[in-house]
Amino acid sequence: MNLVTPPEHPFAQFVRILGKGKRGARNMTREEAREAMGMLLDGEVEDTQLGAFLMLLRHKEENAEELAGFTEAFRQRNQAPAIAVDLDWPSYAGKKRHLPWYLLAAKALADSGIRILLHGGGAHTAGRLYSEQLLELLDIPLCQNWEQVATALDERQLAFIPLGAWAPQLQRMIDLRNTLGLRSPIHSLARILNPLSARCGLQSIFHPGYQAEHREASRLLGDHAIVIKGEGGEIEANPDAICHLYGTTDGEAWDEEWPPLSPLRHVKPESLDATQLVRVWRGECEDEYGRLAIRATLALALRGLGTEREQAFVEADRIWEARKSSN
Repeated sequence: MNLVTPPEHPFAQFVRILGKGKRGARNMTREEAREAMGMLLDGEVEDTQLGAFLMLLRHKEENAEELAGFTEAFRQRNQAPAIAVDLDWPSYAGKKRHLPWYLLAAKALADSGIRILLHGGGAHTAGRLYSEQLLELLDIPLCQNWEQVATALDERQLAFIPLGAWAPQLQRMIDLRNTLGLRSPIHSLARILNPLSARCGLQSIFHPGYQAEHREASRLLGDHAIVIKGEGGEIEANPDAICHLYGTTDGEAWDEEWPPLSPLRHVKPESLDATQLVRVWRGECEDEYGRLAIRATLALALRGLGTEREQAFVEADRIWEARKSSN
């Protein structure tokens, strides 16, 4: 029995902000979000508080101010050295309907001299195919620290680094998915972090309505970014559907709507055979959907680097034809 009221834990205020009933709960301010994420990253939170905070935030749905504050907390603690990167390419969703054609787009862009950082949080949902599972097959360098990333980018213009290698606290939060039963907002946050301050951050947000929030968060941060609803949640333009680009450059938001590349929807494959990626890369077979997905994703990435749409598609075709298909 406590005869003296124990002091409140400093993090309790943030759980209360999110969970104080229908009338009492509210969004966090940018400053509150920055402080809360700082405590999470510094390990100053009890596990019970961590789980409650993540699930309350998931239920409420994080907004742009909160995402910006969370990102600022990470960047204040980011230990990454200065490494030149053109495109930050987060890959956290995994594919289940179509193969990850975006990986071939990234390889072709790298062959053309564009420096790309891929990063992801590992397999977390059954039945999906993740980038990490295909790195060896597609000869994409897997790096475990920033020194290896710098070497891979200098030699190959392409590198993949697991989230756990540069933000282990965030990886732990992602790994709680199967304990809590739901994905946490960290899956979304990881897409906006851009740890090496790439010239452009590409983001894919599948959940309707979140694209604009992520674009606004990037605008608040002063980043250059393009957000899409990518196929399966990955940065891959779906050639069978309209692709809406939510962009922000120099603090200004902009929008573009790209029409489908195919007049009819393709039938999704009955199963995903990853070796098909290798055959298409080497030019040993044709895959109509895959080729269109690669073309649209190449153009999207080039748009992120400042090329206008029509020229981006012309350049995308040139880059694909010039790829080192023997690799």
